Amino acid sequence: MPNALDLRRRIKGVRNIQKITRAMKMVAAVRLRKAQERVKDNQLYFQGVKRVIEAVLKSGDEFQHPLFTEREIVRTGYLVIGADKGLAGSYGSNLVKAVQRQLNQAGQAGLVVVGRKVRDYFERRKAVIDKAYIGISEKPEYRYAAEIGAAVSELYTSGRYDKVDLIYTEFCSSSVQKITVEQLLPLVCEAAPILLPAQQIYEPSMTEVLAEAAVKYLEAAVYRALIHAAASEVASRLQAMSLATDNAQDLISQLELDYNKVRQANITREISEIVGGAEALR
Repeated sequence: MPNALDLRRRIKGVRNIQKITRAMKMVAAVRLRKAQERVKDNQLYFQGVKRVIEAVLKSGDEFQHPLFTEREIVRTGYLVIGADKGLAGSYGSNLVKAVQRQLNQAGQAGLVVVGRKVRDYFERRKAVIDKAYIGISEKPEYRYAAEIGAAVSELYTSGRYDKVDLIYTEFCSSSVQKITVEQLLPLVCEAAPILLPAQQIYEPSMTEVLAEAAVKYLEAAVYRALIHAAASEVASRLQAMSLATDNAQDLISQLELDYNKVRQANITREISEIVGGAEALR
């Protein structure tokens, strides 16, 4: 059994770690509330852009747009949205496992990744990474979604990818997050019935309206995934830090119990030595 000095040092070290995990837990709780609000607010915008495209698609007119064009799938691209930082429990490992399963099923494949952890994982495994975005996962902004959307669109329209799937962690609640795989390109809008006016006039033209709406829809889909992934990361970190804080307290209690046992044993031994010495002097 360790001596009393070693136990005191361990208790002090665990308490210092507990202070860090407790602080990270408090920070994550504040960020989670903000992330939940962003997820809720973005839903209205995403649905609005989707309805614009659905309205054009249900007009019955013929149109052609590169982002809607389907072709034979030879090479699949995966837009993977992960995290730049760790200490978020199984958030990162669950994501890369899901991506690896997709890569194993695909033939030729390439990656566009968001997050340092995802990039480093697949770089070590010699996967083909065509684009990487670092430092934006924790606080995503719409301009990042526009940049990523433009890059993915260029890879698709140039023929480098024949299909693009989006892989991210969808935020369902503070305690539930799930890995989601969605087709990003070619764009597919499964329109629900919409009440439209008898006649609609598109300015400057229906083709140009559709082209702009398609780009905005792609950006909105990427931005939605970014904020869902950010909220899921914060929620996972909150759970991980809460568990770490509780485990630290359990460990401190056990170490204090061991310390008291050692201290009691030392006191008993010293008393025995004193009694023995007194008996020897008689």
